[in-house]
Amino acid sequence: MNSLELSTLLRADDTVRLLDVRTPAEFENAHITGAYNVPLDQLNEHAREVRAARGQVVLICQSGQRAQRAEALLESSGMANMHVLDGGMNAWTAAGFPARRIRARVSLERQVRMVAGAIVATGAIAALAVDPLFAIIPALVGSGLLFAGATDTCMMGMLLARLPYNRAALSCDTESIVRQFLANERSAQ
Repeated sequence: MNSLELSTLLRADDTVRLLDVRTPAEFENAHITGAYNVPLDQLNEHAREVRAARGQVVLICQSGQRAQRAEALLESSGMANMHVLDGGMNAWTAAGFPARRIRARVSLERQVRMVAGAIVATGAIAALAVDPLFAIIPALVGSGLLFAGATDTCMMGMLLARLPYNRAALSCDTESIVRQFLANERSAQ
């Protein structure tokens, strides 16, 4: 489902539920009003409850990748009434649709690119200026990025998500959020 289709659906059907599977910090940075935040790493333990949702459920993440993994997980638990927002929040905001911001911060995706670039540049400069063996550093980072792309998992991103800067100011009470998600009224989080 693309951003325009979602916007139209939200105006036409107030039973639609938005399930944002990003980290709480990413959710604080920007989310669609009315979305519920159940991080992907906690979704498995709540899949049985989430599948009880009536009406359509739209899964959201930053780019669509984690939402697709959430869709596969929920499908395996027997849920069928869901869609993935194509392109995630990146596409939603690029299309000019409103996003609620609690606390602005640099996205994890950008942080990974900056850290990986800094490590590669440092390793390359050290290989040229100090010792050619430092070329191992950019080779390892490049291999890690290749692995991340092939497996759709990013160890650097997971590590960066644990930094205090990337933690949400508000705690994420997933059980409470799931209960709200299942309630009849869609309310802003």
